[in-house]
Amino acid sequence: MSKEELYQRDVYGKALVELGRANKDIVVLDADLSSSTRTGLFAKEFPERFFNFGVAEQNMMATAAGLAACGNPVFLSTFAVFASGRAWDQVRNSICYNNFNVKIVATHAGVSVGPDGASHQALEDLALMRVIPNMKIIVPCDAPQTAEAINAAVNTSGPFYIRLGRPKVPTLANKGAFKFGKAQVLSEGNDVAIIACGIMVDQALAAVANLAKKGIKARLINLHTLRPIDDETIIKAARETRGIIVCEEHTIIGGLASSIDEVVSENHPTRVMRLGIKNRFGQSGEPSELLKEYNLTSLDIEKSAEQCFAKCR
Repeated sequence: MSKEELYQRDVYGKALVELGRANKDIVVLDADLSSSTRTGLFAKEFPERFFNFGVAEQNMMATAAGLAACGNPVFLSTFAVFASGRAWDQVRNSICYNNFNVKIVATHAGVSVGPDGASHQALEDLALMRVIPNMKIIVPCDAPQTAEAINAAVNTSGPFYIRLGRPKVPTLANKGAFKFGKAQVLSEGNDVAIIACGIMVDQALAAVANLAKKGIKARLINLHTLRPIDDETIIKAARETRGIIVCEEHTIIGGLASSIDEVVSENHPTRVMRLGIKNRFGQSGEPSELLKEYNLTSLDIEKSAEQCFAKCR
């Protein structure tokens, strides 16, 4: 049976409208990309609480801090490459230093942005956000989980970075309940562990199914929350399996893989194999072509799991 494919951005835009109806203090900011980020839905419904800053992301972040200082919960959006890179100073010093209630929902992350190319493909954003104190980070795996991430953010005080992609993504079944800061174990197995986030979870699910046909039982973990990280689930996987394969649509430096490395090295050292962007920029191409080019397909995950299983026997 085929999986329903939805835009995470669509769900985000609709969630904003519902939040706006429930809370008259919520304000939404954007940087001239409201049709792409879907904050335009909120703007249409609540024009008095929506502010478009044009191509001025730094000003947008600073203004968000000011609004939050006055007691307004703030959601703001732009492309991930601009939210994390162009406005990093303001995110650090104006928002996170003061632990303000600002939710940065960044869209168009990763190489799956496609034809827009390297300048618009954020491959370093998780690393940039993860090093800032007080920042909380969620990378939802599909559209329904995006709505859950938004609800978690609005109900948890302080700054958030929520990473969304550009294309439609498959809706994954049987994920279980979403809990902020707690990973989801999507399949059980003690041969190898596969830890993924974002669009890589669906690729990993396909790999798990193929590995099972070969007699390799893989434990699949959807680590949707990078900060605060679920140490317990990671350490348990390190202890109970022969090795870990980490899958992320991001550089292997500073993001999900680095998070896993830090946890296991201090608690239960084990083999960790990293599937992600390795010292490269993005490039133009169709999303499916780019996933193949950067070795981010289910087949790549499957091969890595087989190698890990063989080396650790």
